[in-house]
Amino acid sequence: MLSSQRLLAQDGAGNHIIPAVSVVVPVYNEVESIPHLIEAIASSLTAAQLTYEIICVDDGSKDGSAELLKQIAQTRIDLKAVLLRRNYGQTAAMAAGFNFAQGQAIVTLDGDLQNDPADIPLLLAKLDEGYDLVSGWRKNRQDAALTRLLPSKIANWLIGRVTSVELHDYGCSLKAYKSELVADMNLYGELHRFLPALAFIEGARIAELPVRHHARKYGRSKYGLWRTFRVLMDLLTIWFMKTFLTRPMHVFGMLGLLSLFVGTLLGGYLTFIKLVLGESIGQRPLLILTVVMLLAGIQLFSFGLLAELLMRTYHESQGRPIYRVREVVEPTINNRVGDKE
Repeated sequence: MLSSQRLLAQDGAGNHIIPAVSVVVPVYNEVESIPHLIEAIASSLTAAQLTYEIICVDDGSKDGSAELLKQIAQTRIDLKAVLLRRNYGQTAAMAAGFNFAQGQAIVTLDGDLQNDPADIPLLLAKLDEGYDLVSGWRKNRQDAALTRLLPSKIANWLIGRVTSVELHDYGCSLKAYKSELVADMNLYGELHRFLPALAFIEGARIAELPVRHHARKYGRSKYGLWRTFRVLMDLLTIWFMKTFLTRPMHVFGMLGLLSLFVGTLLGGYLTFIKLVLGESIGQRPLLILTVVMLLAGIQLFSFGLLAELLMRTYHESQGRPIYRVREVVEPTINNRVGDKE
């Protein structure tokens, strides 16, 4: 249980111990918020008597956030500052934080003070109930209705339908994860908002918990309607991974068969017209469509074979099985067959 752990990730002598919680905070131009956020996280976890480490990942800030993090990290034993060379995006910042995290559980939240660190112990308590991921739900969200709330509601509905993971708030960064779950997930592109869906692919047990949400005090939001296109493209990626990750030939092969079938039917029809009826087919648009359908069918089959080879290389080269084991239950030595006299 996480609650059995106490206080900081280092003892008074500076000896390192494994923390119960690693708090990962992606930071981009949040210089005013950083000192308040670190203090709030430390106060919350100290009051809950949890060992912890705070990992702030600066994603190429230009407002002095990186310099401030360096200064604070030199005076605090509970803070680790990870400074990226340039702005890679929130997904890359989270991935870097996950790689440096050593806690039994990992909590993520934004660096703008809109997420409340006081909610972290609540998520961890829920995690202790047997869940692998607990996602925050900003039930009373303090954002602009037209530019933030409405697009978010539409996106949450669409993501839930496509991924089969129905949450009220996919966009909430305040989430708690079991460390072994994070180790199974690789982040690319802009997939940070789809972490529950990626966790679902890995067979995770997911829960959602209402959390507090505050209006932004410092700086300005880095989100906008321009991200909608990225969300849609990433959603297609997640749908494909969820449905065909270990069997890509099923989708490419099916489409290839359909294309070849239609092309063959059209080709047979044109052949009948040419040979039996004696009509010219050289100027018919249907001839071009027939050729396109046949070529597309062959290409789709080729894509499917290549995708199958890539999937096999992906799993075999990394030693990644196509399954995830939650638990193995075996009889004790004294109860095994043959041990009884």
